[in-house]
Amino acid sequence: VMPVGLESFPEALRAGAEIFAALRKILHDEGHATGQGDEGGFAPSLKSNEAAVEVILRAIEQAGYKPGEQIGIALDPATSSILEEGTGVEGVTGRYRLEREGRTLDSGEMVDLWASWIAKYPIVSLEDGLGEEDWAGWKLLNERLGDKIQLVGDDLLVTNPAFIKRGISEKAANSVLIKLNQIGTLTETIEAVEMAQ
Repeated sequence: VMPVGLESFPEALRAGAEIFAALRKILHDEGHATGQGDEGGFAPSLKSNEAAVEVILRAIEQAGYKPGEQIGIALDPATSSILEEGTGVEGVTGRYRLEREGRTLDSGEMVDLWASWIAKYPIVSLEDGLGEEDWAGWKLLNERLGDKIQLVGDDLLVTNPAFIKRGISEKAANSVLIKLNQIGTLTETIEAVEMAQ
């Protein structure tokens, strides 16, 4: 959850804590696991991918906040982990296996999926919306959604100046996540920041 419509850091922090508690209660009351993973998030076994967004919206409302006004949604679906094919070759897109839903989507269909979710839900940021090798798909994603939401190329750009240069050239994303540990040196990190700016 992203507290995009709150006026101060203390209000934003409080909202995050209250929504997290509301989400835990909802999951518990519905019989889902409420243990936390490595990064502190829940990993319940829900009926679909979209059900995860819907339960978060319910938690936002149950905590007393307005989705889309005070609280937006940021997704990091880590699609590189479901990418079955994707060569990084110009014009070649990927194929993504949505195991729980029993279907495989090509890059264009994944972009259609994200577009439909963005039209339906208050999603303000999408990180790793396509796989790290799917450059053609990323270009399509940015063409379709880059003027609507933040598209973060984390796995795609990996704080690598050469990849960021390619991303800029191909208009593959509109944001980059900068992490020193991805590239390894402070010099390269500074170069990546300067290139992104």
